[in-house]
Amino acid sequence: QVQLVESGGGLVQAGDSLRLSCAASGRTFSSYAMGWFRQAPGKEREFVAAISWNGGYRNYADSVKGRFTISRDNAKNTVYLQMNSMKPEDTAIYYCAATRPSISIPPMTLGDYVYWGQGTQVTGSS
Repeated sequence: QVQLVESGGGLVQAGDSLRLSCAASGRTFSSYAMGWFRQAPGKEREFVAAISWNGGYRNYADSVKGRFTISRDNAKNTVYLQMNSMKPEDTAIYYCAATRPSISIPPMTLGDYVYWGQGTQVTGSS
């Protein structure tokens, strides 16, 4: 069982930067690929970024490529999402998620993730 708690959300203006954190419980955090998803009002939850257990593989949605960076610190059981050059359309609730153990390539599909956090709100303005 893995418990995930996101933090770092807030109100940002266009062009601002923000870093989200996701703290995970459990001693086997390094076994899990991790992902960030987001859900805007009235829309389905969508993939943002994912990272393999050791950080060797990273995947990004086209909409955030070049602006967002996912990283992890296995010693701190934490995964991060650095968001730069933010846009109003980045407004959403951002969710952290973990896959089943021992998945080498971080998936981009919502259904491949087993554990989810409660989300943190990011609101962007122009």
